[in-house]
Amino acid sequence: MKNNGEIITLAEAIEFTHEYQESFPSGNIAYAVSKDKLLDIIQQVGCEGVRIYNGIDAENGNSNLVLVGIDDDGEDMTQGVILERLNVCPSYCPVNSALIRSYNIV
Repeated sequence: MKNNGEIITLAEAIEFTHEYQESFPSGNIAYAVSKDKLLDIIQQVGCEGVRIYNGIDAENGNSNLVLVGIDDDGEDMTQGVILERLNVCPSYCPVNSALIRSYNIV
Protein backbone atom coordinates (compact mmCIF):
# COMPACT_ATOMS: atom_id res chain seq x y z
CA MET A 1 0.00 0.00 0.00
CA LYS A 2 2.85 2.42 0.67
CA ASN A 3 3.53 3.21 -2.99
CA ASN A 4 -0.04 3.01 -4.27
CA GLY A 5 -0.95 5.95 -6.49
CA GLU A 6 1.20 8.29 -8.51
CA ILE A 7 1.42 12.06 -8.59
CA ILE A 8 0.62 13.31 -12.09
CA THR A 9 1.03 16.62 -13.88
CA LEU A 10 -1.75 19.10 -14.48
CA ALA A 11 -1.50 18.32 -18.20
CA GLU A 12 -2.12 14.62 -17.52
CA ALA A 13 -5.02 15.43 -15.20
CA ILE A 14 -6.56 17.66 -17.87
CA GLU A 15 -6.15 14.94 -20.50
CA PHE A 16 -7.81 12.31 -18.28
CA THR A 17 -10.70 14.47 -17.08
CA HIS A 18 -11.46 16.03 -20.45
CA GLU A 19 -11.46 12.62 -22.15
CA TYR A 20 -13.92 11.33 -19.56
CA GLN A 21 -16.17 14.37 -19.96
CA GLU A 22 -16.15 14.03 -23.75
CA SER A 23 -16.98 10.32 -23.48
CA PHE A 24 -19.77 10.84 -20.92
CA PRO A 25 -21.15 14.33 -21.56
CA SER A 26 -24.18 13.89 -19.31
CA GLY A 27 -22.31 12.11 -16.50
CA ASN A 28 -21.12 13.51 -13.20
CA ILE A 29 -17.96 15.56 -13.67
CA ALA A 30 -16.57 15.40 -10.16
CA TYR A 31 -17.28 14.65 -6.51
CA ALA A 32 -16.20 16.67 -3.49
CA VAL A 33 -15.64 15.42 0.04
CA SER A 34 -14.60 17.38 3.10
CA LYS A 35 -11.22 16.95 4.74
CA ASP A 36 -12.95 15.98 7.99
CA LYS A 37 -14.75 13.07 6.34
CA LEU A 38 -11.56 11.85 4.65
CA LEU A 39 -9.77 12.07 7.98
CA ASP A 40 -12.58 9.97 9.52
CA ILE A 41 -11.48 7.22 7.15
CA ILE A 42 -7.70 7.56 7.15
CA GLN A 43 -7.31 8.11 10.90
CA GLN A 44 -8.86 4.73 11.68
CA VAL A 45 -6.49 2.36 13.43
CA GLY A 46 -4.84 0.18 10.80
CA CYS A 47 -5.92 2.28 7.81
CA GLU A 48 -3.22 2.56 5.14
CA GLY A 49 -5.21 4.01 2.26
CA VAL A 50 -8.60 4.60 0.68
CA ARG A 51 -10.37 2.55 -1.98
CA ILE A 52 -12.96 4.32 -4.14
CA TYR A 53 -15.75 2.24 -5.64
CA ASN A 54 -18.05 3.29 -8.47
CA GLY A 55 -21.70 2.85 -7.58
CA ILE A 56 -25.23 3.69 -8.67
CA ASP A 57 -27.93 5.02 -6.39
CA ALA A 58 -30.89 2.76 -7.26
CA GLU A 59 -33.40 5.36 -6.00
CA ASN A 60 -32.46 7.99 -8.57
CA GLY A 61 -30.22 6.12 -11.04
CA ASN A 62 -27.31 8.52 -10.52
CA SER A 63 -23.72 7.33 -10.36
CA ASN A 64 -21.89 7.82 -7.09
CA LEU A 65 -18.65 6.96 -5.31
CA VAL A 66 -18.23 4.84 -2.19
CA LEU A 67 -15.04 5.42 -0.18
CA VAL A 68 -13.69 2.87 2.30
CA GLY A 69 -10.43 2.50 4.22
CA ILE A 70 -7.89 -0.14 3.24
CA ASP A 71 -5.72 -2.02 5.73
CA ASP A 72 -2.07 -2.99 5.24
CA ASP A 73 -3.14 -6.29 3.62
CA GLY A 74 -5.09 -4.37 0.97
CA GLU A 75 -8.44 -5.42 2.43
CA ASP A 76 -11.45 -3.11 2.72
CA MET A 77 -12.18 -1.94 6.25
CA THR A 78 -15.91 -2.61 5.91
CA GLN A 79 -16.46 -2.54 9.67
CA GLY A 80 -15.20 1.04 9.80
CA VAL A 81 -16.16 4.37 8.23
CA ILE A 82 -17.65 4.19 4.72
CA LEU A 83 -18.50 7.40 2.84
CA GLU A 84 -21.00 8.32 0.15
CA ARG A 85 -23.42 11.19 -0.53
CA LEU A 86 -20.59 13.42 -1.68
CA ASN A 87 -21.20 16.80 -3.25
CA VAL A 88 -21.57 16.26 -7.00
CA CYS A 89 -20.60 18.42 -9.97
CA PRO A 90 -22.70 19.45 -11.82
CA SER A 91 -24.42 21.34 -9.03
CA TYR A 92 -21.43 21.74 -6.73
CA CYS A 93 -18.69 22.72 -9.23
CA PRO A 94 -15.61 24.92 -9.08
CA VAL A 95 -15.98 28.30 -10.76
CA ASN A 96 -12.68 28.08 -12.69
CA SER A 97 -10.92 24.77 -13.13
CA ALA A 98 -8.77 23.55 -15.99
CA LEU A 99 -10.05 20.05 -15.17
CA ILE A 100 -13.52 20.91 -16.44
CA ARG A 101 -13.50 20.67 -20.23
CA SER A 102 -15.75 23.69 -20.85
CA TYR A 103 -13.18 26.01 -19.23
CA ASN A 104 -10.30 24.70 -21.39
CA ILE A 105 -7.66 26.82 -19.62
CA VAL A 106 -4.39 25.35 -20.91
